Amino acid sequence: MSAHTLLAESGCHLFTGCGFPAPGLNSFDFKPFLTIGGLEFTKPMLLSVICMVIVVGFFWLAFRKPKLVPGKLQLIGEIGYNFIARSIAREVIGKEGSKYVPFLTSIFFFVWIMNIMSVIPLAQFPATSRFAYPVVLAACVWVTYMFLTFKKNGLKGGVKNLVWIEGLPKPIVPLIVLLEFIQNVITRPFTLAVRLWANMFAGHMLIVMFSVASWYLLTPSIMSAVAAGSFLLAAAMTAFEVLIQFLQAYIFTLLTSIYIQGAIQEGH
Repeated sequence: MSAHTLLAESGCHLFTGCGFPAPGLNSFDFKPFLTIGGLEFTKPMLLSVICMVIVVGFFWLAFRKPKLVPGKLQLIGEIGYNFIARSIAREVIGKEGSKYVPFLTSIFFFVWIMNIMSVIPLAQFPATSRFAYPVVLAACVWVTYMFLTFKKNGLKGGVKNLVWIEGLPKPIVPLIVLLEFIQNVITRPFTLAVRLWANMFAGHMLIVMFSVASWYLLTPSIMSAVAAGSFLLAAAMTAFEVLIQFLQAYIFTLLTSIYIQGAIQEGH
């Protein structure tokens, strides 16, 4: 069980003879609550489905009957869409960026909503802190990157775009080709996934740690002051995490646009 559940059920506090139940990987594991056709549903899976429904449902409601003078929902949708279009797609990709705005907008809001579930009551868990979710998102970006690279440049031009740099001394060409291949084909999707996962994992772990410490130290003694300090740190970390959640969604989308820009340009 999670550290929060363990403390709430055991009444474990300092000076009661129990050790500090430090949170660990158990804070990220959830037992299945539903099984459909052999597929077991856990809390992170449910949250990811809810986030998908929120993103799809919001933009469908906002733009199902667009008006010249937008209503409140359409106005919010347009602000979000234009934010991605102007600050990321057209800024990074250029004139061709407009056609990729729907893809980038979907990525940004889906990642952001999954991140922000960490501070939503009852949810209180970022689905992106489970490595599988950033991996799947990074895989979608990688497939798009590869597809656009070879669609735009052809087979020969696509390979050249990925691994070749003009004007290199011949003795170091094999080394540079190998390094470019590793960087563009292997490490790009890996680092894209790890960056998002590591930030969400670490942020959630810190919030859980300070929350558990607040409960554990809450005793009728001087340690109550320490418990209050731990609680304030948990609140401060939660507020800071809200900023990180937005930034990680922005960075993930920005890097996606950089990869797309690199895919549709000519080789080095």
